Amino acid sequence: MRHLVYTAFMSLDGVVDSPGGGPDEEHRNGGWVVKDLEFVPEAWSIKSEELADTTALMFGRRSYEVFAPVWPGSEDHAAYKDLPKYVVSSTLPDDAVVDDWGPTTILRSTEDVAALKEGEGGAIFIHGSAELARRLSDEGLIDQYNLLVFPVLLGAGKSLFSRSDRDKQVLRLRESETYSNGIIKLIYDVTR
Repeated sequence: MRHLVYTAFMSLDGVVDSPGGGPDEEHRNGGWVVKDLEFVPEAWSIKSEELADTTALMFGRRSYEVFAPVWPGSEDHAAYKDLPKYVVSSTLPDDAVVDDWGPTTILRSTEDVAALKEGEGGAIFIHGSAELARRLSDEGLIDQYNLLVFPVLLGAGKSLFSRSDRDKQVLRLRESETYSNGIIKLIYDVTR
């Protein structure tokens, strides 16, 4: 069975929306990851640590449309280039898949994601894709959360967790670390 990991930069009040800023911001605090905090290199080490475990990437449609034109040519994301990609979307046309970015499969439902998890292979990491993460979490499909929590309160933006009435999920802290700039690394396993 494959392991599904959601990895995110998150504000203390649970916002995972556009940490680097972007043209479609729906709030005034876009770019919050790079503003107002001292750069501490070890706080970002989680990204290189994750790469060792990543065997595939998963995106929602909107995140795929943002990342796909940029990441294939990015030196910072070169290690992801040939990895299999999965895009969960009921609306993305098949011809919207970007060439030269490894094999890409469009999954049309959460049932397709559940079937993928039942197959052989290693960990699949979800980047961005807050709406997808909420849906998959509500369906009990996420196995692990890798979070960098930033000491900011944004008040607006996409929340990592839904507010729907659902079964309780218990998380077990696997690893945590705090950094001098106030960022906290939290790695949680979902217990079942």
